[in-house]
Amino acid sequence: MYAQTYRLRKVNDSLSYLQLQTDSSLHEWPLPYPIYQMQTADIDNNGTEEVLIGVVKGTRFYPQKARRLFIFKNVNGKIRPMWLGSRLAGSLQDFRCVNHHIRSLEKRGDKWLVAEFKMGPFGPSFIRYLIYDTTEQEAKKQFKR
Repeated sequence: MYAQTYRLRKVNDSLSYLQLQTDSSLHEWPLPYPIYQMQTADIDNNGTEEVLIGVVKGTRFYPQKARRLFIFKNVNGKIRPMWLGSRLAGSLQDFRCVNHHIRSLEKRGDKWLVAEFKMGPFGPSFIRYLIYDTTEQEAKKQFKR
């Protein structure tokens, strides 16, 4: 296995480049959206870290700008998307990686939920709710544990 490092190169508030630095190359992927978070984790449990990027954008089926999750991986020194998400379970507020899983803090109407997903062949696959139909305070407690 070779060394790899993911970084963000910010040009302005709505344009950044995801960079993948390996022992022998530097590859960039443009992200023409505001970014609110970046994490690296081995979410598919293959021994190599992927990168999770939180972007703010609309989609074809959900045109309202909202927080979305993009997941990328290293394929032969190049950045390749694993998932360019529109939604998980509700309105995404935050995400984090826990034990090769994606944990999401989401809102549905005026209620909150925390869900866990594993990486499947076509994107995140729902595992379970840690808490559902609750208050913001309770959801944030479960999200952080």
